[in-house]
Amino acid sequence: MTDLIDPEVQELLERLADADPGVRRVAVLDFADIEDAAVLPALAQLLRNDPDPTLRAEAARALAGWDEPAVVDALAAALSDTAEVSGAAAQALTELKDPRSGERLLAHAASPDAFISASALRALRELRVPAAATPAFAALQHADASVRREAVAVLGWLKHAPALPLLTRVVIADADTEVRRAAAGALGLAAPEQIASVQAALCESLQDAAWTVREEAASTLGKLRAMAAAAALRAAMEDDYWQVRLRAARALGRIADTQALPVLSQALIHPAGNLRKEAAIALGDIGDAAAVPVLQAAAADPDPEVRKAVRLSLQRLGAPAGVDR
Repeated sequence: MTDLIDPEVQELLERLADADPGVRRVAVLDFADIEDAAVLPALAQLLRNDPDPTLRAEAARALAGWDEPAVVDALAAALSDTAEVSGAAAQALTELKDPRSGERLLAHAASPDAFISASALRALRELRVPAAATPAFAALQHADASVRREAVAVLGWLKHAPALPLLTRVVIADADTEVRRAAAGALGLAAPEQIASVQAALCESLQDAAWTVREEAASTLGKLRAMAAAAALRAAMEDDYWQVRLRAARALGRIADTQALPVLSQALIHPAGNLRKEAAIALGDIGDAAAVPVLQAAAADPDPEVRKAVRLSLQRLGAPAGVDR
């Protein structure tokens, strides 16, 4: 049988089984140059059984991106290894690409161990395995915030509509800032007929104690083009953080709120250039000719990106770039 194996691969397999851990380590590192699937079973076995935890961690890193069942199972099993090994295995699992690999992680996503559950959910997120909605939905009630954060992300990527009622409660009531922020983003999965059921929670989130949650809520309201949120978004233009004002300005432009002209005009003189640029874009998006004078006044802004945004918005409004002096 060995006659059928490439000599270079055969030599690598022998070094992976060597009694000297230094030889085995170099062999693991050399796998990156060969990347022959025939070596995967030996690497997976080394990950499971090698007595050296540092070498097991190297094996986990070497196996990243391989979707073979034996590899996925070995990486999942390594999530209960030492911190060094489990961390490497968790990162390697995020590089899976085949949804069929994700199906092998479903049971781990429901693990009572918070690290294992969070790691499996993180790996499942971008694989978009429909069945992952079940453990993710249950994990929204998990005591560990890291698990809840990953569960919210999975449901958002899946656009799992049945989770919307619970997500609207999470965005308001969860004790963890990052969970609330993630939930504010995930509510963007709402279909047009569901916007009314989530915008009240998002508007309430514009008053959240954490500015990152307020920022995400404003962004999601803009993505949803939630017209009924216009007043709350105008109020958010007075937020202490310019990052929140920026997202609110973008949202006001998307919903074409003509009543936002005063607050957007005021934003054109804010110290943050990014906010001034977004306000100029929003005024162009709204399309009200009443914005022409304030845009013309901003045509000489010191920031070239702001000047460009002003010029484009004035073009959309059919107005000249400035006034004669």
